[in-house]
Amino acid sequence: MICALFFSLPVMMAQEKQVYPIPLIGSDAPSFTAHTTKGIISFPGDYHNKWKILVSHPRDYTPVCSSEILEMAQKQDDFEKLGVKLFVLSTDTLYQHQTWVKTLDTLKYKGRNPVAIDFPLIDDNGKSISRQYGMLHPQISTTQDVRGVFIIDPKDKIRAIFFYPMEVGRNLDEIERTVIALQTSDREHVLTPANWKPGEDVLLPYINKKLTADAGVYYIAPFMIAKKRP
Repeated sequence: MICALFFSLPVMMAQEKQVYPIPLIGSDAPSFTAHTTKGIISFPGDYHNKWKILVSHPRDYTPVCSSEILEMAQKQDDFEKLGVKLFVLSTDTLYQHQTWVKTLDTLKYKGRNPVAIDFPLIDDNGKSISRQYGMLHPQISTTQDVRGVFIIDPKDKIRAIFFYPMEVGRNLDEIERTVIALQTSDREHVLTPANWKPGEDVLLPYINKKLTADAGVYYIAPFMIAKKRP
């Protein structure tokens, strides 16, 4: 037994140090079937034609992650209006997810009344989904950097990726803003400039001499053409 364990250690250490690539923007979202607090799901197939946000956590009951889920619960109706489905992944077990959610559902945070968490928490205790999404970073630890956000469009393509360290909570307003910017770009075939907020002017991806000021178009530079939005 001791001998077998001794010879298995190098293999285990090699597995720990293996690098799993992060899916690139524009690539298909890796698919998986998993147990969640809302039942078994097949992702992203069950939610084709919907925008999706996959948010991941290394462990349940961690303070920063708990604050993020509470903020997500406060904004879940806003995301629903945008046609976005929310998903939270953690490397803990389904039972731990269920008890964590029951606790979070009762908490008053920032003086606000508790809001029931309607989105599913995904069991990734085996870390297989974390590997598929490139969220295991051996330079830090095997689970500490399971702190990714993947925005996935209705065609199941990855459109934006964020990674946050353990010490810094995610900005849910920025994630929502990114979704709105992507939807605006897809719908109107425009670009959104730095620090853009919904309703502000946008940029055009090309030069069109037929465009006039009457159409709300104005020139900043030959390579920057803007358009006013209603």
